[in-house]
Amino acid sequence: MAGLLLGKTLSESIYDAVRKDVAALKKQYNKVPALCTVLVGEVNEATLYVEFQKKIAQKLGLGFFVKKVKEDIAKKELLPVIQELNKNKDINGVIIQLPLPKHLDVKEIGKYIALGKDVEGIHPENLGRVLLGQDGFAPCTAKAVIELLEKAGVDLYGKEVVIIGHSAIVGKPLSMMFMNAFSTVTVCHIATSERGNLKEYVKKAEILVVAVGKPNLIKGEWIKPQAVVIDVGINCVENKVIGDVEFATASERASLITPVPGGVGPVTVAILMRNLIKAAKAQFKEGE
Repeated sequence: MAGLLLGKTLSESIYDAVRKDVAALKKQYNKVPALCTVLVGEVNEATLYVEFQKKIAQKLGLGFFVKKVKEDIAKKELLPVIQELNKNKDINGVIIQLPLPKHLDVKEIGKYIALGKDVEGIHPENLGRVLLGQDGFAPCTAKAVIELLEKAGVDLYGKEVVIIGHSAIVGKPLSMMFMNAFSTVTVCHIATSERGNLKEYVKKAEILVVAVGKPNLIKGEWIKPQAVVIDVGINCVENKVIGDVEFATASERASLITPVPGGVGPVTVAILMRNLIKAAKAQFKEGE
């Protein structure tokens, strides 16, 4: 039976550091870092994530705002909303809540967030820094996966890593992070599945990361014995939150596995708050 790779311990250690930074910034500048989430329409998974962000921000003494816009908002209408938040000195971090409606492309929208406020790490320059292994704001979920594995003592060097999903803010940057750690990386996507090869790639993975958003896409019987399984998927099915991997069967074969909820999610939010602190420090110092 696999050990559970829980996000609570790591997230709490990050929160402890954030609390100390909040107190120090408040004392030095008499300001509190604040985050604004732009929520386009109402999507169950997105709303769930926003509520979790709000709860954590309030616990840490951070400012938190939600800017709701209509689901059918055009790009030309959304950009002024983002630009206004960029100019607002009371907002230190701006994120666009995903998933976006199909008519909006996150790769297009992300480049309009001010680089210094891009705490979700979706601006092209921040993504470029991930490619080069340079400091910046890395996408929070991708960074959460790496830090969870490191915290668990999983050696990434030379390991066969298979990532299912090639999104611009999880699969692609995560593949770069693994390669920077000298893992051997395979990235699978819809075309892999359409050719009927997904099972074969999953079966060879020593470390499997799944970030697709399709419930129980990966069958537990496909998991390589003693593999480490990181399930990034968040799916609402019959009022329950489940992942992309068949958890019960997979946990019988894996050595470590993340539950959904309770695995990657808490660490993702913790890293978001840590990024907010980093952004606020730079902005407060610049305004001295």
